[in-house]
Amino acid sequence: MNEISAHILVVDDHRDIRETLARYLVKSGLRSSMADGAAQARKILAASSIDLVVLDVMMPGEDGLSLCRHLVEKGGPPVILLTAMAEDTDRVVGLEIGADDYVTKPFNPRELLARIRAVLRRTSLVPKERDPVSSERLAFDKWVLDLSQRHLIGPDDVIVPLSTGEFQLLVAFLKRPKMVLSRDQLLDLTTGRTPNVFDRSIDNQVSRLRRKIEPDPKKPEFIKTVWGGGYTFTAPVRDPDA
Repeated sequence: MNEISAHILVVDDHRDIRETLARYLVKSGLRSSMADGAAQARKILAASSIDLVVLDVMMPGEDGLSLCRHLVEKGGPPVILLTAMAEDTDRVVGLEIGADDYVTKPFNPRELLARIRAVLRRTSLVPKERDPVSSERLAFDKWVLDLSQRHLIGPDDVIVPLSTGEFQLLVAFLKRPKMVLSRDQLLDLTTGRTPNVFDRSIDNQVSRLRRKIEPDPKKPEFIKTVWGGGYTFTAPVRDPDA
């Protein structure tokens, strides 16, 4: 994706903020669309190819965190949140659910533009899904992952609890089977590249996930380590409802 042609969706219920920011982005060589809330944003996202969403957290009706969660779960474009200066909780929750970055209000448009460009450069390097499926469930071996319920169902039909990080990591693997994914790429596909996040955190998540799904975690059959490269998910992935 060429950064110059990137299409940015600005979602903010304050007209002056969204219009001023949209004009600034266009002057900076980006394409821009605007939405006054989550409902309008969903319509634009369904009708247009959006490369990144700048999303205000505090909006009437559906708030920005809810829309962000929806975009992350559906594999939508990256999200930069606009948060109030005093709302630390919004920033933490936003990053936990998968936002790629955040900027506090009031913000400097040049800083936001720099963050937009950084996220675009980073996410353009993330491998696309291999043979993406529209099903809400993905299966491998005797396991089934329910994407809507965020449940992992084991061979004995018992639900195996997953943390948010483990769930996002497994989704990244199942949607890109047999592809070698580096630690940087896995970070971008799960938590996003945020301050104080280190490559080693992916190794820890992989170890925990292996303990839950591998017959023998010390000799993994599904998540293989690629020395010098990262990890690859080797099991065939299918739609259990097909």
